[in-house]
Amino acid sequence: MLLIGQFDSPFVRRVAIALRLYGLPFEHRPWSTFGDAGKIRPYSPLLRVPVLVLEDGDALTDSHAIIDYIDSLVPAERRMYPVSEPERRRALRVAALACGLADKAVGLFYETKLHERVSQLWVDRCKAQIGGVLALLDADRAARTTPHWFGETLGHADIVVATVLRHLNEAHPGLVSMQTYPALAAHAARLERMPVFREISQPFIAPA
Repeated sequence: MLLIGQFDSPFVRRVAIALRLYGLPFEHRPWSTFGDAGKIRPYSPLLRVPVLVLEDGDALTDSHAIIDYIDSLVPAERRMYPVSEPERRRALRVAALACGLADKAVGLFYETKLHERVSQLWVDRCKAQIGGVLALLDADRAARTTPHWFGETLGHADIVVATVLRHLNEAHPGLVSMQTYPALAAHAARLERMPVFREISQPFIAPA
């Protein structure tokens, strides 16, 4: 399999970490959606990453779809979403909220860095949405006493929250104080110390 995208994207990084934890081999192409658009377009006409190119040539985009696919490649007991309800849907909700937060962080970056005329209304809306999700996720994590979000073992929800928090704080330094969200800060710091998180890592590179 071929994974396309840079590891400063939380979406690409969550997929790469999951692949590594599952022991699924892949080649990595750290192509930029800006600088390498011509290379990415044949696989992803929307120029979105991650892209996972399969052995038969099919190309999957969107990290949720990719995670769903790679989960099908491992035994059910190894899959990193809970298998029973209500924990499964709760884990999916955490992952969706984290990805939505990342989308807002990306949109906010484009608005403030790439547009000549900035819409303060849009900026304020994005900031409010980011803050709202952080508060909700922090309260959810704080209410849980297990080592990981949904039990004793690392899961997809754990991974995506950590990758999104790193992206948010590197792309928007000073935008939020993680001291306001102590449960999330502790969660992310613990995961970032793991070897797989240190291996699959890249400082944020602003698009140019």
